[in-house]
Amino acid sequence: MSDTAGTADEAEATLRGRLMAALSAEAPGRPLLVLVEGPAGTGKSRLVERLREAAPDTARRVTLGEPLPAGRPVLLVGEDVHRASAEHVAALRALLADPPAHLVCLLSCRPEELPVPGLILGPDTEFPARLTVVRHVVGPLDLAAVRRTAVDALGADRCPAGLAEALHHASGGVAQTVADLLDLLAARGPAAGQPRPADVAGLGTPPRLAALTLRRVVAVPEEQRAIVLAAAVLDEPATAGELAAVAGLATAPGRDALLTAVRRAALDVHGDGRYGFSSPLAADTVRRWTPGPALELLHRRAARLLATRQPVPWERLAGHRRACGDERGWLVAVERAAQRFEEDGEQQRAARLLESALATGPVPRQARPRLATLLARCAVVGLRSDQTHDVLRHIVADAGLPPAVRGEIRLDLGLLLCNQMGQVVEGRAELARAVDDLAGRPVPLARAMAALAMPYGPDAPFAENIAWIERAVKVADESGDPVIRAAVAANHVSVLLNSGDPAAWPLIDGLPRDSELVGCRQHAARGLCNAADATVWLGHYERSRALLTEGVALAARSGAAYAEQTGHGCTLVLDWATGRWPGLAARARTFVDEAGNMPYLVADARLVLGLLALTRGEWADAVDHLTGPGAADLDSGPVPISAAASGALIRLALAHEDVDAAASEAAAAWDRLRTKGIWPWAAELAPWAVEATVRAGATDAAREMAAEFAGGLDGKDAPSAAAALAWTHAVLAERTGRTAEAEAAYERSAAAYTAIRRPYQAALTRVGAARCALTHDGDSASAVAVLADCATAFDMLGATWDAARTRSELRHHRPVAEPRPPGRPRYGDLLSPREAEVAELAAAGMTNREIAATLHLSPRTVEQHVARAIQKSGALSRQGLGQALKGAGN
Repeated sequence: MSDTAGTADEAEATLRGRLMAALSAEAPGRPLLVLVEGPAGTGKSRLVERLREAAPDTARRVTLGEPLPAGRPVLLVGEDVHRASAEHVAALRALLADPPAHLVCLLSCRPEELPVPGLILGPDTEFPARLTVVRHVVGPLDLAAVRRTAVDALGADRCPAGLAEALHHASGGVAQTVADLLDLLAARGPAAGQPRPADVAGLGTPPRLAALTLRRVVAVPEEQRAIVLAAAVLDEPATAGELAAVAGLATAPGRDALLTAVRRAALDVHGDGRYGFSSPLAADTVRRWTPGPALELLHRRAARLLATRQPVPWERLAGHRRACGDERGWLVAVERAAQRFEEDGEQQRAARLLESALATGPVPRQARPRLATLLARCAVVGLRSDQTHDVLRHIVADAGLPPAVRGEIRLDLGLLLCNQMGQVVEGRAELARAVDDLAGRPVPLARAMAALAMPYGPDAPFAENIAWIERAVKVADESGDPVIRAAVAANHVSVLLNSGDPAAWPLIDGLPRDSELVGCRQHAARGLCNAADATVWLGHYERSRALLTEGVALAARSGAAYAEQTGHGCTLVLDWATGRWPGLAARARTFVDEAGNMPYLVADARLVLGLLALTRGEWADAVDHLTGPGAADLDSGPVPISAAASGALIRLALAHEDVDAAASEAAAAWDRLRTKGIWPWAAELAPWAVEATVRAGATDAAREMAAEFAGGLDGKDAPSAAAALAWTHAVLAERTGRTAEAEAAYERSAAAYTAIRRPYQAALTRVGAARCALTHDGDSASAVAVLADCATAFDMLGATWDAARTRSELRHHRPVAEPRPPGRPRYGDLLSPREAEVAELAAAGMTNREIAATLHLSPRTVEQHVARAIQKSGALSRQGLGQALKGAGN
């Protein structure tokens, strides 16, 4: 007997090859027996059906009990032989004792349900020498196979990161259970939104798995069934001794009961002397089926067992103690578990455990502040949880809470509101109250002051942020506490670096990356990720990428989940700025799906999606990403994000020739920046704001804006803002008729953007320089060449709208040396260049009037081009143009 080897696909291919060879009329005709074995639900029937379909047409297919035709190859299929009647089993034994040539016998069974283990045809199973026997075991699916199955069932766009892992864990990889869980997910419909990994746990046990599990449990005699119940309560692979102890059985009876449970397939062998269920769902089914008093007794024994382990698994012990009614022991275990998680840098796990305990558990009044303080401390480095927010709000409102305790909880509540919840104004108000409560307690006081120093919010001018960080540094130094000094140092870096202060660079080197204290490492990771974010807005992109690499890795190692996510969001903005656009929109959408309930955190991704949509002419999408539901509010969100978003909205309004709306947005955005006082953040706003202001007729105001921008950059290390300042001067000069001066300023800006590797902005400013050159220079050949180069650059980035605008500009200035051939070119069924250009913009969602404004055509001409593009491409409608063009290769 031989076993198949290799991956599942390779093994199946080998089986198919042997089956085809054995059924070939030209082959020697040696009979073949294929045994397909595997537990219930692993996909044996589907494999047998695929093998049956692979048999050549010259072979006769018969099933168990049918007579065999003579003189031709035969494929005999017998499924679920463990259930076959005695007559069929006897007939099979007789047939295989003297098999005819060109016979392939394909049998499947569940080995755990065979009457005699290992013998498919009973105790008299015997195979003659001339019979080739191949055994193929179908096991659980691996993670990659589960992921493929999920994509096939739901579609790639509805399979977010982590979903396949959740399905694999819940199902144990059993193919049928995976399919049933996917059916339950799919049945929820689009209204339920994108499936999330957490949704899998809420689906419950599929009825098919529940019935199979309970059928096997009741097959174990009642006096031995406690061993199965013990395995369900422990809910992890356990030794025979552990199962017997929880079941309340002595050693010998426990061993006998375990042997019976394994033989009846109620429990699986996991290796290393451990036994349990194939999946958590099966164990959950047994627990729900077990009567309450019996379950309570099992949990009590399980708690006694776990309390003897070293180290003690406090979180699991807490669950067993609560389940058996030991409230005091449960509270001790919860607190010890949370403390252990915090020490190990797993604050996210600690926060989930504590918030559940405080929200649903029997926590005495005197213990609630202690657990709430620990919860607040852990929550600020984790991800958003509305439940944590509600718990902390409730506790901080307790009038009997000591001021120092209230201040510490209020501090972390303020941080939670500012960061994870995106409620900056409310969060800073809590932080200010915390400062009053924490007088005389230097460690939390320094944290509160350092938090108030963070400059991103629009509610406080930068001078106030500086005053807070100076006070925080002084208090932290006086405290002598290394963790609080690391926390303040991380914020000190953010405050100085965001303003472009060169004094920030040495502070980055001093962050305690290698500290033995996990708290210090977490703050160092936060400081590095915040520094990376600041350097993106400044224009130091290589430094930013290096800081991100180091910061995200340190955050992951030290359990700083929120800092890690901020690093991932910053990476999106960095890739936008440096022209790494392939796949960027998909990554940004995934980030929004994963972190969409945290407005501050997801603001980077929504900004990038809006900017990308604008460059492609997808203007409705751009507005939705920048201002729609889930977007950070422009008046209360992070100021650098708001400035960049306003720049895009101004540009969009100008494209629609809505100068009044553009000027209004420019004025509001400029007021926000002036209040904040961090002028490097104007880099993405200033050129568009100045253009809108000039076009609205307020030239003096535009000059004041440019002068204010220039003054704010004095002494600052901000390459991106410096390039934008030259662009701003270029716009001002062009709009006031000084085209030669404007051309020189555009060229300076383009050179600066090229030096810092911002290809999109470099192309935009080069177009500006060429446009000015064409206005005042009689020899336009070099300027036209620049326009052609820029159109190609926009194409390579995927900036459809910009490419179309540039080509339209190019056509208006076609050199005389390149005359068109006489007559009108004929393209037949192919789209002309102009039709393709119009079709691409229409497919992006632009209206005919918007396309006409972009390409300097009449709306009627655009309408004709769109109609011809739909006809030639075979699209069924304007909405289908994009896919039709892609499929046609136009």
